[in-house]
Amino acid sequence: MGHSHDHGHSNNKKALLLAFLLTTSFMIAEVIGGFVTNSLALLSDAGHMLSDAVSLALSLLAFKLGEKTATAAKTYGYKRVEMLAALCNGVVLIVISVYIFIEAIRRFKEPVEIASNGMLIIAVLGLLINILSAWILMRGGDVKGNLNLRSAFLHVLGDLLGSVGAIIAALLIKFFGWTAADAIASILVSILVIISGWRVTRDTVHILMEGAPQHINVEEVKKTLLSITIVKEVHDLHIWSVTSDFQVLTCHLIIKGNETQSVLKEATDVLKEKFHVEHVTIQVEIDGEFAHSETTCKV
Repeated sequence: MGHSHDHGHSNNKKALLLAFLLTTSFMIAEVIGGFVTNSLALLSDAGHMLSDAVSLALSLLAFKLGEKTATAAKTYGYKRVEMLAALCNGVVLIVISVYIFIEAIRRFKEPVEIASNGMLIIAVLGLLINILSAWILMRGGDVKGNLNLRSAFLHVLGDLLGSVGAIIAALLIKFFGWTAADAIASILVSILVIISGWRVTRDTVHILMEGAPQHINVEEVKKTLLSITIVKEVHDLHIWSVTSDFQVLTCHLIIKGNETQSVLKEATDVLKEKFHVEHVTIQVEIDGEFAHSETTCKV
């Protein structure tokens, strides 16, 4: 299982590096193009690309730090750095999108002339770069299972939507002279990106608050443990995530009889096979030998 986990991390890092190089290269061109054409849609897309470049670099750094071995002071190592990176990315998504939204509203009141031809060319190139970056992340990394990579992917997806919006706006301006399309496209994309950023931020905070993994039903875990023949009671059951793909479980089992090792093995095996929890710590207590009370463990 460790080898599979390391291989997945290696793929995630390679995908992030390629996407980072593509995004950074085109971001510079898009910033220049946005100022030359006077297009807010392009500048908003460039702003998202800048945040992408930072988020991709941050995600890469988080994966690298997460590989550092645990120490006596940091017994889980630096794995939580991935969650801090995901939280930072989610917040940055929201902040940049809110700024673009406000700027777009201002453009309604103070419209400016936009060079639609240049805007269209740059937006199309941006769309191609974003599609390629998104494909690299989807094909080479685990965008569903790893929250750090998903936050970076959502940045790229936000840019992709921004490029689509800029293309539509450029066409409307070019053929119909409708300059308001630039601001409208920026507003629509900003709303979509704010929603994505909020979801990543919410999920990351849930993990940092050591909430139960969303794909694991705590009551179902308890029922499964109680279904083991000699298990009488399950208490102090805690399930949380160190990162989005590293779950931890601890609990106490009160058993009838003294077959502690056999019940420990059965419980550990079923938790790994049914719920995919790899890091399991179980304290087995023989019924009658340990008087458990509510004051024993408050957490």
